[in-house]
Amino acid sequence: MIYLDYAATTPLDPEVKAAVEGVLSVYGNPSSVHGVGRQARQLLEEGRERLAKALGCKPRELVLTSGGTESDALAIYGVALARGRGHLVSSELEHSAVLTALKNLERLGFQVTLLKPDSRGMIHPEQVAEALRPDTLLVSLMTVNNEIGNVYPVREVAEVCRARGVLFHTDAVQGLGTVPCRVEDLGADLISLAAHKFYGPKGAGALYVRKGLELFPLMPGKQEQGYRGGTENLPAVYGMGLAAEKAVAVLAQESQKLLGLRARLEAGLLALPGVELNGHPTLRSPKHVNVTVLEADGEALLLNLDLLGLAVSSGSACASGSLEPSHVLLALGRSRAEARASVRFSLGRFTTEDEVDQAAALFAEAVGRSRLSSASPHSAASAGA
Repeated sequence: MIYLDYAATTPLDPEVKAAVEGVLSVYGNPSSVHGVGRQARQLLEEGRERLAKALGCKPRELVLTSGGTESDALAIYGVALARGRGHLVSSELEHSAVLTALKNLERLGFQVTLLKPDSRGMIHPEQVAEALRPDTLLVSLMTVNNEIGNVYPVREVAEVCRARGVLFHTDAVQGLGTVPCRVEDLGADLISLAAHKFYGPKGAGALYVRKGLELFPLMPGKQEQGYRGGTENLPAVYGMGLAAEKAVAVLAQESQKLLGLRARLEAGLLALPGVELNGHPTLRSPKHVNVTVLEADGEALLLNLDLLGLAVSSGSACASGSLEPSHVLLALGRSRAEARASVRFSLGRFTTEDEVDQAAALFAEAVGRSRLSSASPHSAASAGA
């Protein structure tokens, strides 16, 4: 199996895995005052401090969570519910964690504006400025799109928001380890992260909260400064800190490697007739390649890619099992059939040139089979038999 679905989740880095396994034997509750609890607290705070150093913030500005979805929810619900009423701005391209939270807030009486992207999937600072109102509480715009890989001008958006006294949140779940994501790079008041996107363990995430901000806590309790109750996931948090530290240290080197692999993969995919790139051609993460196969049966395409041993995705991993086409691609103007016949390739730390070349060849075979099946009553498996 060739794994090219790093945007869905990354393999656990071997060094991080070894460190996490070493911490598993520390069973104390970090909130306990006895020696075993203090040992756990020390390791928990070490993980938090490593993550804070990687982000360029203070450890106390990090609220530890279970992952990116909870971090997004805490940022959006936390700001809105602390204020009680008002207006929020986001985009049609956001992760479902953000869009669902905003939809729920509308049911509670809040007003929401979703910005429309241009044909290449970009959102511009001028759009944000035009959408702001006197009662706008928060703007939420992702750093890197999880499906098409577009990199958004979050620093410029943050400046627009600050000038108008509006809080700015960015979902940087796809960003850390892919593009510069220090607090000074993003300029945001709130930043959401998930460890398993940068070679850390699943079940750990964080929300950067600029000092002085007030949030409504979603999970009651005394942990995490009262913002997130519940015993922290010590091994995962410790691993997250190490993974973030390494991701930042190797960012420049890894980005150059991925850009070369991305160009190699794109050349192979786009050489096929009727295969088109989705997203911006240059303002894009070095690991993302999203393409649409015209006149192909989308279900057959994905089935054949899997049968041929290529692990890729049709969109967000959080929407797997859904029959609905990608909301991101629909927002870009793709038809429902085209959106279903689209594939996201995402590269990573352990991807090789040989894997990229094999992936392009396997994709060509899968495209041929899916186009045969779309013109025939036989299934994709029959067409490839």
